[in-house]
Amino acid sequence: MERTFVERVGSMVGQEVRLEGWIYRYRALAKTAFVVIKDCTGTVQVVAAPGKVAGLGLKVDDVISLTGRVRAEPRSKAGFEVDLLTIEVLNEAAHDIPFHSSSTDDEVAKIGTDVVLDHRPLSLRTAGIEETFRVQAEILEGFRAYLRQQRFTEIITSKIVASGTEGGTNLFELKYFERTAYLAQSPQFYKEHGVAGFERVFETGHVYRAEPHATSRHLTEYFSLDLEMGFIRGPEDVIRLEQGLLSEIFEGLNSRHGESIARRSGALLPDMTKAPTWEFGECLERLKKAHGRTDLVDDLDGEAERQLCALAEKELGVPAVFVLGFPLAARPFYTHARGTSGGAQSFDCLFRGLEITTGGQRLHRRADLEAALRGRGIDPAAFAGHLRMFELGMPPHGGLAIGLERLTAQVLGIANVREATMYPRDRNRVEP
Repeated sequence: MERTFVERVGSMVGQEVRLEGWIYRYRALAKTAFVVIKDCTGTVQVVAAPGKVAGLGLKVDDVISLTGRVRAEPRSKAGFEVDLLTIEVLNEAAHDIPFHSSSTDDEVAKIGTDVVLDHRPLSLRTAGIEETFRVQAEILEGFRAYLRQQRFTEIITSKIVASGTEGGTNLFELKYFERTAYLAQSPQFYKEHGVAGFERVFETGHVYRAEPHATSRHLTEYFSLDLEMGFIRGPEDVIRLEQGLLSEIFEGLNSRHGESIARRSGALLPDMTKAPTWEFGECLERLKKAHGRTDLVDDLDGEAERQLCALAEKELGVPAVFVLGFPLAARPFYTHARGTSGGAQSFDCLFRGLEITTGGQRLHRRADLEAALRGRGIDPAAFAGHLRMFELGMPPHGGLAIGLERLTAQVLGIANVREATMYPRDRNRVEP
C-alpha cells in the first residue's frame, strides 16, 4: 500500500491507509491503546486493541509504520480517527533522551539552549521549534519570490576569497594549498560584479565573521540575504525596495502564521511601507530629546536601536525605522558619500529594536574607490582584481544584506539569535 501523509487522512474516511512517522503521544488503557502519529504534515490519532500493540514496547518518539482504516469520529477534534490494522517499529528511540517531541515550549525552555542544540533533530519535532524553522523557510522563499518578480537574477558565488571585502581583520583564515585564503565576510564584491552583468542580482548564503562575540545577537556564521541593483539614484531607491520586500514577506507570514506570531512576539507583523526614514543626525536629536542621550557619535548601540523603534511605533504605529546617513568613516570603503558633510549614503533597518539590515549606495567609479582606499591607508593594489571590474561598465548601484536568523528572531519574538539558527556557530560551539 502506498504511504499516505497525515494531511490527507481526513479526506479518506472509510479507506485503508498506510501511515509512517514518529509516535507523538502514546496512552495504553485496559481496553484501548491510543497512538498519535506525527509526520511532516501533521498528527492523527490511531486507536488500537491492546493485543495489536502488546509486546512492542511502544514509546514516544519511536519511528513506526502502520496500516489502518479511517473512521469518522464526531468526538475527535479532527472529526476522524484511524483504527489500527497492523503496526511495525522501524526504529526505537533511546530511553534516556532529555525531552520528547511532544514537550511544550515551556518544558523545552527549562531544559536549556545547549541541550536543545545537542539534540537538534529531536527538537525540530517539537511544536515551537518546528514552527520557528518553518517560518524561517517561508522568509527565505518570500525573499527569493519577491526579487524574482522585480527582475532580479539569483547568483551563487564563492565563499573562499583572497581578501576581506571590508579591509578588516575579522576573517577566518584557511590554508589553501600553497597560499592563504579566507572565508567570505560578505558576497559584496561578487554582488557588485553581478550588477555589471545582470543589473539586478541577489544571493542567499552563509557568511563568516571572526569576531569573538558572546552576545544574544551575534554569530560567527550566519545566513545572509543579499541583493544589489544597478541604476539607482540614491539609497532611497534601495530602502523603497526593502520596504516592499519586507511588507510582502510579512503579509504572507501574518496570513499563514499570524496567531502564533502574535502570541509569541506580542503583535502581528507591520506594514513596512509605513516605516519612516530618519537621518542619522535626526536620530541623535530624537534620542537626546526623548532620553537625554548625548553619548552616541558615529554609530548606534543596542539600546539606541530599541529606543528608536519605540519612538517610531509611538509616532507612526510601526516598530521599525530606516536610519540613513551614518558617518562615512564608520562604513566600508566602498560606501558612497552623502554630500560633503562626512555622511554616507548608507542605512540600517531597525525592526522591533534590532538592526536587521545594512545597505546603501556604493562607489561605482574605479578612481573614487582607489581614493577611498588610500584615504584609509589601504594600498589599492590589495584589491586589484576587484577594481578591474569597474572598468567593464559599472552603473551607479546599491544594495543591502539581511541576516536571516536575526529577522526570524524578531518576527517571532525570540530573544537569542542562536535559537533561530538550526546549527549555530559562535566562539564556543562548532558542533553538532
